This record gives sequence, structure tokens and C-alpha cells, in this order.
Amino acid sequence: MRYKKSAISSAQIVQAAIRVIARQGYASTSLMDIAKEAGMSKGAVHYHYPSKEALIAVVLKSACDAVQDRTIVAWSKGDNPIDSLHASLEELWQARVKRTDEMLVVADLIAQALYDEKLREPLAEFYQLAAQQLVDYVGAQVTPLGFRPKIPMPLIARLVIGLLDGLVMQAFVAPEAFETADVVHAIEMLTMSLFEVGPPPAAT
Repeated sequence: MRYKKSAISSAQIVQAAIRVIARQGYASTSLMDIAKEAGMSKGAVHYHYPSKEALIAVVLKSACDAVQDRTIVAWSKGDNPIDSLHASLEELWQARVKRTDEMLVVADLIAQALYDEKLREPLAEFYQLAAQQLVDYVGAQVTPLGFRPKIPMPLIARLVIGLLDGLVMQAFVAPEAFETADVVHAIEMLTMSLFEVGPPPAAT
């Protein structure tokens, strides 16, 4: 049987994969599990993604985009760059500490990548995309206001992501050790220390 390759059915498969992997982990998830979750046959899933590995890169990009969308919404709530940064960092932390499906998938794949080399490249691309999204959006917002990075913006983005991911792994096992307000304030202060403030760039 031939299946019409559509963006809608492909997106359904990706979202089903995120839900299943978040629920039971990558190692315990088969294409049949994903097909059942998506309400499709295994053959339909195979048409779009011939293997579980082929699906992972798309799953990770979808997870990254979902977190970015929530972060942009949070940024827009601030009345100034400092408030916007605070709101964005809080959203990035909450996406992790509340164990959203997207972040559970990422955490599980990172653990699996210790043993499965095939997962390392898509995870590297995921972190590259996440860092670039921060650079593109945050950089575009703060540079016109005169905030200049003391170190390259891509490295600032990697440091912020590293702090969030590293702390949330500890929060998974010792949630009582972390208060959201304290974590967000600390990362905010560390991030702001990596910028210097000067006059906005002259209009061209």
C-alpha cells in the first residue's frame, strides 16, 4: 500500500514520537509504539521514517522549536530587556523543571548517547540550533539597545543552556534544593555580567 507523504501525517508522527519517548524512553520505544500513538499503521510510519534513528533528528528540531516558541512569548511580556531576559530564563527553566515532553526526550537521548554513538550527531545539531536561536533572537533584541557581549554570543548562549541543563539534572534528583526564583536570578546575573552597556549603535 502506498501512502501520501504529507506534512500533516509527518507532524503527527513526530508529536506521537515525542509523547511516547517522554513516557517510556528511547530505548524502550519502537516504531510500532509510535505508530499506535499516532493512530497509524507501522507501514505508514515507515513511509516517512524508515528507522527510529531517522526520526530522532526531526523530533529534536521539533522539541527545540517548541521551547523557542514559548521563550519568545515570554520575552514579549517584558517592558524592557532586563524584564524580558528574566521572563525568558524563567520559561527556559520551567520547560525543564516541569519535565515537559520535549525536555524529557532531550534528557533521555543525552543519557542514551553515552552508549549509542548514532545519537550524538543529532544531539549536537540540536544544541547548535538551540544556541543559534538564542543568538538570533536575544542578540537582535539587545544589540540595538547598546548591550555588547564581552565574549562571543554563541558562547554566551551555550553557557546559558549549559547552566540550565546542568542545574535541572540536579533538580530531577533533589528538587527541594532549588527555588525557581533563585535559579533564574542567579543565571540572569551571570548572563548580564557577560555584557557591557554602551550607547546604542548609530543608525545607518
